[in-house]
Amino acid sequence: MSLPVLPSARPPADDDAGLDASDWRWQVRHAITDLAGLEAALELTPEEREGTRRALAGGFPMSITPYYLGLCDRHDPHCPIRLQCVPRIEEAREVPGDLRDPLGEEAHEVAPHLVRRYPDRVLLIATDRCSVYCRFCTRSRMVGQDGGVRALEKLEPAFAWIEAHPEIHDVIVSGGDPLVGTDARIAAILERLARIEHVMVVRMATRAPVTLPQRISSDLCRALRSHPSVWVMTHFNHPKELSPESREACARLVDHGIPVMNQSVLLRGVNDDARTLETLFRGLVRARVRPYYLLQADPVRGTSHLRTPLQTGIDLMERLQGRVGGIALPKLIVDTPGGMGKVPVGPDWIVRRERGVTTLRTHRGVEVDYVDPPAAPQVCVTADRD
Repeated sequence: MSLPVLPSARPPADDDAGLDASDWRWQVRHAITDLAGLEAALELTPEEREGTRRALAGGFPMSITPYYLGLCDRHDPHCPIRLQCVPRIEEAREVPGDLRDPLGEEAHEVAPHLVRRYPDRVLLIATDRCSVYCRFCTRSRMVGQDGGVRALEKLEPAFAWIEAHPEIHDVIVSGGDPLVGTDARIAAILERLARIEHVMVVRMATRAPVTLPQRISSDLCRALRSHPSVWVMTHFNHPKELSPESREACARLVDHGIPVMNQSVLLRGVNDDARTLETLFRGLVRARVRPYYLLQADPVRGTSHLRTPLQTGIDLMERLQGRVGGIALPKLIVDTPGGMGKVPVGPDWIVRRERGVTTLRTHRGVEVDYVDPPAAPQVCVTADRD
């Protein structure tokens, strides 16, 4: 893949000593963060140009790694990669239902940088920085704007809170992107969580395999093993993102014993058709990544142009049922506004229920009766008498 070289985004030469485009640090340092860099790489539409100006003037910031920008079609404004990373004027539009904090994370903060919305798990916000700022981001209210990586001492109250609550078994480390940081820092967070006996699982929520696959080095994989049970939760939305570099990054994680699961967001014009999703899910399984969720896009302020009606996802899941094997078929999930939790939704396969008989509709369109077993007979056992 040819990577665009954009002089306007290039830092001083001293910063690049010994680095090239295959190094993740080079990619981060050369991320496109201004209009001139974007103009040099893409033929922008007026809507993109004005959207970028507004984003840079104080809205949701822009950053695109040269690698991810290289996946964009230079000429096509409807390119599914371009729609995810290039600001558009539609981001200034608010519609009924739009929310600044759609998942109610601020209301559910139990300690600084720690959110609890479920009985057994918490979300640790370790940074507000990403290598690429996706234009549909749930946390657009805060990413890229609030001080960068959280120092470990600032996270200590969150660790202490987790220690004091033995019912917490699962910690999701997110941001921003927690993998856009040093191996030592990632290991330090995981080692700290490993000292909390009741934390059984740590999930690293990251888009690095998609937008910055150079980051997934063998050294990073070893750092991720600092907790005995780490899962990587990544975020592929389109088959075009399954490049050789991204597949290699996923393979490196899996080969180091780290399970990888994927959460796709359903996005208008990006992946809202069955053929695209089928290709994506099959490609993920081939890369040994388990499709976990297909998420209805959160109602984030300024993202209505990328969201689909809920019925779109239900119809797509109906088309995929029976056409894609179970290992490649994720759950369709709505993360309810206000932080009330995730709800699985999907087609209604139950036609009717009668006493002891449920009529089901299969993916073939055939109705089949499932008959419940009779109630278990009561058996009276008496002891033998002498």
